Amino acid sequence: MRIVFATDLSDANEAAIESRTCLECLDNIGVSEVHLLTVVPDNVSSGLPGMDAASDAREALAPQRSVFERAGFDVETHVARGTPHRRINGLAERLDADMIVVGSRGQAPLQNRLIGGTVRNVARTAVRPLLVERIEETPDGHAVKKEHLFQDVLYATDFSENAARAYDYFPALTGATERAYLLHVGGGDAESTATAEERLDELASDLGDRTGFHVETNVRSGNPVDEITAEEERMGATTTLIGARGTSRLRRLLLGSTAESIVARGTNNVLLVPPEAAAPR
Repeated sequence: MRIVFATDLSDANEAAIESRTCLECLDNIGVSEVHLLTVVPDNVSSGLPGMDAASDAREALAPQRSVFERAGFDVETHVARGTPHRRINGLAERLDADMIVVGSRGQAPLQNRLIGGTVRNVARTAVRPLLVERIEETPDGHAVKKEHLFQDVLYATDFSENAARAYDYFPALTGATERAYLLHVGGGDAESTATAEERLDELASDLGDRTGFHVETNVRSGNPVDEITAEEERMGATTTLIGARGTSRLRRLLLGSTAESIVARGTNNVLLVPPEAAAPR
């Protein structure tokens, strides 16, 4: 598998890259080729004689590249100028990457922040699966919030085609996932709950047979975002797997309110599978 790992050169993103557990998770799902990318906004210059921001960024990428190389990955580094989400998605498409990885926190001297609007815009326009890796502040700096990225996966489904595409991503995680939790959030009436339970049981049986995962199911009622985040906490999930929906001429991907809120407001790692995504190699 080939991934684009977008970094803003901050301490937060360094924490994600230096996490041995996270690197092992990437290795376990078959990642072998890493394209390490940082984007310098057009309006940023270094202010150093004889240097520019792009040159500074290339130099700053070297230690992060070394971490991936020591872990056994083939690594290429890229420095681009422009709008971060456009450059990130553009490189992923050009390379035919299997996944994009971005950190959800961090602030860099070059003012290139992979948080908030940038992450949401990457998600809105991505045609490759996107892993949003949650990073938190600690007394010593920053650390990955849940290092075992794919160990316990919560899959949220509304039984749509887009949710089915996300479900089809499970086989790619077999080297790293131990437990899968299948969740549907519905209206709460007895008939729809019984139907949802039956459909989840069918998916659980299929998934267990195909992957060997330990699989559990649950049907909750209420606000989807609230219930998904509550289930993340209840089950101790490390990553939430969710599908995006729809296409648009103005934005190729419209996340939908639930997926966008999970990406923007959640505290879990999120693996978002867009409609256009191809099956990983």
